[in-house]
Amino acid sequence: MAEGEKLIPINIEDEMKSAYIDYSMSVIVSRALPDVRDGLKPVHRRVLFGMHELGVRSNSSYKKSARIVGEVLGKYHPHGDTSVYDTMVRMAQEWSLRYMLVDGQGNFGSIDGDSPAAMRYTEARMRKISEDMLADIDKETVDHRLNFDDTLEEPTVLPTRIPGLLVNGASGIAVGMATNMPPHNISEVVDGTVAYIENPDIEIEALMSHVKAPDFPTGGTIYGYDGVKEAFETGRGRIVMRGRANIEEVNGRECIIVTEIPYQVNKADMIKKTADLVNDKKLEGISTIRDESDRNGMRIVYVLKRDAIPNIVLNKLFKYTALQSSFSVNNIALVNGRPQLLNLKDLIHYFVEHRHEVVVRRTRYELRKAEERAHILEGLIIASDNIDEVIALIRASSNAEEAREKLIERFKLTEIQARAIVEMRLRQLTGLEQDKLRSEYDELLKTIEDLKDILDKKDRRMEIIKNELLEVKEKYGDERRSTIEYAGGDLSIEDMIPDEKVVITISHAGYIKRTPLSEYKTQNRGGVGQKASTTRNEDFLEDLFVGTNHQYMIFFTQKGKCFWMRVYEIPEGTKTSKGRAVQNLINIEQDDKVKAFICTQDLKDEDYINSHYVIMATKKGQVKKTSLEQYSRPRTNGINAITIKDGDELLEAKLTTGDSQVMLAVKSGKAIRFEESKTRPMGRSASGVRGITLASDKDEVVGMITINDPQEETVLVVSENGYGKRTFIDDPETGEEIYRITNRGGKGVKTISVTEKTGNLVAIKSVSDKDGLMIINKSGIAIRMDVADLRTMGRATQGVRLINLKNSDSIAAVAKVVYDEDSIEHDDLNENGVNLEDGTAIDNNHEENNNDN
Repeated sequence: MAEGEKLIPINIEDEMKSAYIDYSMSVIVSRALPDVRDGLKPVHRRVLFGMHELGVRSNSSYKKSARIVGEVLGKYHPHGDTSVYDTMVRMAQEWSLRYMLVDGQGNFGSIDGDSPAAMRYTEARMRKISEDMLADIDKETVDHRLNFDDTLEEPTVLPTRIPGLLVNGASGIAVGMATNMPPHNISEVVDGTVAYIENPDIEIEALMSHVKAPDFPTGGTIYGYDGVKEAFETGRGRIVMRGRANIEEVNGRECIIVTEIPYQVNKADMIKKTADLVNDKKLEGISTIRDESDRNGMRIVYVLKRDAIPNIVLNKLFKYTALQSSFSVNNIALVNGRPQLLNLKDLIHYFVEHRHEVVVRRTRYELRKAEERAHILEGLIIASDNIDEVIALIRASSNAEEAREKLIERFKLTEIQARAIVEMRLRQLTGLEQDKLRSEYDELLKTIEDLKDILDKKDRRMEIIKNELLEVKEKYGDERRSTIEYAGGDLSIEDMIPDEKVVITISHAGYIKRTPLSEYKTQNRGGVGQKASTTRNEDFLEDLFVGTNHQYMIFFTQKGKCFWMRVYEIPEGTKTSKGRAVQNLINIEQDDKVKAFICTQDLKDEDYINSHYVIMATKKGQVKKTSLEQYSRPRTNGINAITIKDGDELLEAKLTTGDSQVMLAVKSGKAIRFEESKTRPMGRSASGVRGITLASDKDEVVGMITINDPQEETVLVVSENGYGKRTFIDDPETGEEIYRITNRGGKGVKTISVTEKTGNLVAIKSVSDKDGLMIINKSGIAIRMDVADLRTMGRATQGVRLINLKNSDSIAAVAKVVYDEDSIEHDDLNENGVNLEDGTAIDNNHEENNNDN
């Protein structure tokens, strides 16, 4: 051992402990966690400050990235150059930061995970928003500390006007702790901060009406609100994100088109893993995947197999791939150098506190500078008032030092004032310059008074912070990119959706849509009408009715299954749009078809479901009654509603209260009427009992109606060649039964005289004068008329011409439109059609007006 050296034995355990604690504290404080005030980690702060010092502003020319990295590395950040360059690159990527801080030129990588070009190739400069993070840094607003070799000073925090931590988020893994903070929309954050400034006791719930949810740079959908709420209230929570996907038809094939993906998901990886799942047969229904993304935006196309149901495939993509991923919020940031878990209000509070300190320090600095200038101006004004004496005094002095001392002695000036007078330029002796001195001095006095007032009054300082924030919002505010789907979680979507009236239309090929009631107008009978909906070739509208958004739709298929949907879940469309295939909305089999649907109130209401029944009829004349309670537990894959025998299919389903009468009509023109009570309630799996006996194998049931008030209601029957008529069920004057009540299972009575001229019966409807009628031809033309225009006539007549058919056209379906007193608008008649009383509309340019009786 060398002379003068000695060994100190140390317990290795203690040494490891202290060394590891020192290391972990270094990582926590000066590497991995952001500061709550400016939202930056030291490396980000150093990159921005280095660019500021280099002078690469948003309005200057780009500088090589290597130059900037070298500046930061050599002056402030003594670590690897990749750490600095990677940081700068991330600050320039639009899919990484919600509001980019660096304006990059060159290859800065891609959302597919491609590496950026080397720093010797790329160029960068600051963005305007970064300049606002550094605004007033030269006004002693923040503390500076010595850099690693004690030769320069760097800021400990930026005096940012931007609430950086909330706006851009942060993520980092320290030792023993990590942080993961989502980005938010700057407009919302400013609104929330302003609300906090106006009322510091504001509750987090009230703040959430401003800052609604995170807003990710890649857009997408936030699925469910519970995680967001938890994160805002506690600082920890799990936010589920979904890509934005639409179902479109491309070249005759159904495709799922993804235009936005969740935050921090690598697009190329996601597509590769999805392809692997398809190849391994773990994901059925996809035939090919194409990435059609270009400089204009993202577009990933999943082409589906012909028998695939798009909704099911989409749900599987959400379940098994990164198209749905979660963001685990963990709001840990440094508060006064110590890591702390923060909720939304804490984050806003510390930012406002920081801004307040910056405003105070800036005001003090400006006041000091103003007072120093005022002090000099006082001296200059004294000199200009006694200019001849001052000049004489200076000329008589042998040097500047002597001149200064004589001035101090003669005019009682300070050292600073005397120096300013001695260094005064001759041009300042002109009258104009002397006036300028006085006006500048007067202005300065006002400024000093104003600055002192700011320092005295907290309210004024808060007003300044608020106004500066609103300027930030004006400059950088934009629309949300991520939409919020509240229904994804437990929060009820009904709170978000108004319970307004809508028209629901279903076409023959099964396209469904809902349209606001206000979109529709009326026309008289006999007009030819105009297309009511743009449907596929040979498709036509088959059903149309009025419901409200919060009601339940129960669909019954011809195979006897039933499915549920809330009315608001039906896609909205315009009056002329095609709508969406029912198959895409419910998980219906490929060879099945929706035949009937009922609209019910709340299925959770015990009294309601136990007092109502569903009565069903099949083509072969079977009827079945089941309590609504049996259908009150929705299942995604549907449930069996009735067992259908071979060669038969479900035709109609109606909601009743148990004491209605039922009428069935058959193609050959006969109808039967019997009491609903003649059919006892059965379970879901029963196949029912005989309702009507068919005359021949070719005959079939065309419709079923339920009757509650036989003396008020009339039966409307329509034949395929456009003839129809209304008949009372019971004579309103004598009360005599026109359609007599019989037992179920009989052959029925004549309801329309079927001839070659009239064609077979196609529809039976229960109508009253208050109803509207929609008649749809096979060619897709729909005409609207009021039932009141049709007079009632005898049971066995052939009826009147309802609609003028062209060529070999025939009637496909008849829909009843329920009259609704709440929405009548009494428009005047005009040549383009007549007011539709329930708000339903078909525009009509009368090609003909044929009232053939």
